[in-house]
Amino acid sequence: MITLDFLALLPFLVLAGAVVVILLAIAFHRDHQLTLVLSLLGLAAAFGSLWAVPSASTRRLTALLVVDDYALFFLGLVLAASIAVALLAYGYLWARMDRPEEFYLLLVLATLGSSVLVAANHFASFFLGLEILSVSLYALIAYPRGSAPGLEAGFKYLVLAGTSSAFLLFGMALVYAALGTMEFGRIASALTTGGAAHGVLMVVGLALLIVGVGFKLAVVPFHLWTPDVYEGAPAPVTAFVATVSKGAVFALLLRFFTQVDVRSYGSLVIVFSAIAIGSMVAGNLLALLQDNVKRILAYSSIAHLGYLLVAFLAGGALGATAVSFYLVAYFVTTLGAFGVVTVLSSGERDAGALDDYRGLAFRRPWLAGMFTAMLLSLAGIPLTAGFIGKFLLVTAGVGVAWWLLVVVLVLASGLGLFYYLRVVAAMFQPAPEAAGVPPGRPGLAPAGALVLAILTFLLIGLGVYPAPLLQLIQATVGHPG
Repeated sequence: MITLDFLALLPFLVLAGAVVVILLAIAFHRDHQLTLVLSLLGLAAAFGSLWAVPSASTRRLTALLVVDDYALFFLGLVLAASIAVALLAYGYLWARMDRPEEFYLLLVLATLGSSVLVAANHFASFFLGLEILSVSLYALIAYPRGSAPGLEAGFKYLVLAGTSSAFLLFGMALVYAALGTMEFGRIASALTTGGAAHGVLMVVGLALLIVGVGFKLAVVPFHLWTPDVYEGAPAPVTAFVATVSKGAVFALLLRFFTQVDVRSYGSLVIVFSAIAIGSMVAGNLLALLQDNVKRILAYSSIAHLGYLLVAFLAGGALGATAVSFYLVAYFVTTLGAFGVVTVLSSGERDAGALDDYRGLAFRRPWLAGMFTAMLLSLAGIPLTAGFIGKFLLVTAGVGVAWWLLVVVLVLASGLGLFYYLRVVAAMFQPAPEAAGVPPGRPGLAPAGALVLAILTFLLIGLGVYPAPLLQLIQATVGHPG
């Protein structure tokens, strides 16, 4: 039994060990390539250790963590995305920083926090994983320290993350006061008995939890920090925040509220529905007003989290399948989009302005083609992973007759097509004659080229032939709990 528990903990132990090894390596000998290699080895070893986890259904590691097929699926997604971010960051940091080694230390530490989140089964592990992730992100967003926009973005994230943590702690305390437990499974069991489960303390506690998680997911009306942080943070960090950070929190949200059965609380269903509609509408409308590509992608991410909430509210096996597939598609497309931004960014500033992309199809046609594919996937155009993902979301919503949410999803997706095509059109327009457009690196670094090629292949492959991933999701995710 002890051996099986140790094997179940292996991905977390490998990541924690990698953090220590990287820390010691930096202390004794600073070397950018060495630090990258150690980080990739640690992340790859953690990914490989997923196959060593006992396959005998669920391993509950005390009351805090549960390593089941659901957790393993999202652990694999988080680790794969972190590897992609590390590879993309290498060329970006090489052009900007004299001492970039701590970036990888913070990245692996943030990955550890995200991994704890997807396996959390208790409020204590929930908060522990969230704080490990958040504290790492404070520094990553402000990296490099000489960047004024980065420091401003890091400070804003620090203040709002601290505020959301306060809401979360207060909500957890109220739920504990109402039910006498902080374990997800026992909370779900207590809710079936009625009484205090539907009392004021419980409802207010769940509402405060939603507020805290809403800040982390950047859904309306808790989204105001998103465009500023996305614009100010380094492009690879923005990719991590948009994918790994939000994906881990949403995976935990799905596990917790599936066990609790959010649909048994009519008031909470209304709240989530309002958040979903507000996110889809506001995210797309505000994106139309932007001239900065990073801000466009920031508001786009708000809308995509609203789309995910449609399937989240649908619940059941179909809802969980739709959420899981859409998260994979969202990870692939968002990492690819910010990967292009990363490659185009120079040593002076990020390629954020829309003018930075004018004429890209003539200067670097392969890069423009990849970026076009990513944007079309975000828009939900057929033959891309994004189209299959949105189809599954609509199917889940229709299956439980959430007609208002489905109609808003479809109309908002149509609206989003305008600003995605605006960026695509800019790439095929003549480049501006004004100086100051960051040229980026003259060629793709091998690591960045490999990552973008794999992401583009996955983007098209999942859009053309999604069956293997769907079968994997149905076999592993099922009913989260």
